[in-house]
Amino acid sequence: MPDFRGFTLLARIGLTCYAFVHLVVAWLAAQVALGDNEKADKAGALQIVAAGGGAWLLWLVAAGTGLLALWQLAEAITGHRHVAPRRRWVRRATSGVEVVLYGLVAYSAGKIATGGSGKAGSVVATVLAQPWGAAAVIAAGGGVIVVAAFLAYRGIKKKFVHDLDLDGASRTLRRSTERLGQVGWCAMAVTYGTVGAMFVVAAVDYDPAKAGGLDPALKTLALQPYGQALLLALAAGIAVFGVFALLESRYRKI
Repeated sequence: MPDFRGFTLLARIGLTCYAFVHLVVAWLAAQVALGDNEKADKAGALQIVAAGGGAWLLWLVAAGTGLLALWQLAEAITGHRHVAPRRRWVRRATSGVEVVLYGLVAYSAGKIATGGSGKAGSVVATVLAQPWGAAAVIAAGGGVIVVAAFLAYRGIKKKFVHDLDLDGASRTLRRSTERLGQVGWCAMAVTYGTVGAMFVVAAVDYDPAKAGGLDPALKTLALQPYGQALLLALAAGIAVFGVFALLESRYRKI
């Protein structure tokens, strides 16, 4: 059987990059809750990474998460053959969602590394300028909300455990990983659901700035009653997901 150790190492590096980005996003979300105007979406997090480590670190994030996206694309098309046929389509659908999640981070990192902004607002503005633009943006927002619902289901039902190899882990570590995953995936569901809702609002109001990513969504939440507490809770949840993703980088089946 071929030796995939090199691929496994690269994949685990990619998962670590993915975790790191979410920890930075959590920190920026907390800053928004506390009144800081710093960008809180993944592009903003990657801009912080660029400022701290230079373009080479962005290219590492882009390469790592891009590799993860390609890996999950292959899994979505032909993978999970060891799973019973009646459940195989669920696992392949999960891989399809992960293609999108990893791919978005890879795209943003590569865009910023080449001098771009990584923002979604300009793309939405271009689409809204078309006769069919509002319907397309609403459909995109609806798609993101569906993904968010899937993430919540994945967390609540602990479906992510199927992708982990915890046989050699202690009982305490196993249970802690499961709890972190449940909280983290549900927090990510809220995050993506909020972004999806803002896409719909942007289309209805013909205001592409509202669909610029997580940042405008968080700032909208901050203006609501108890908004600061909600944002701090969400930031904590995203941080929990980041910690879970670090554990996943060690125990993910690859």
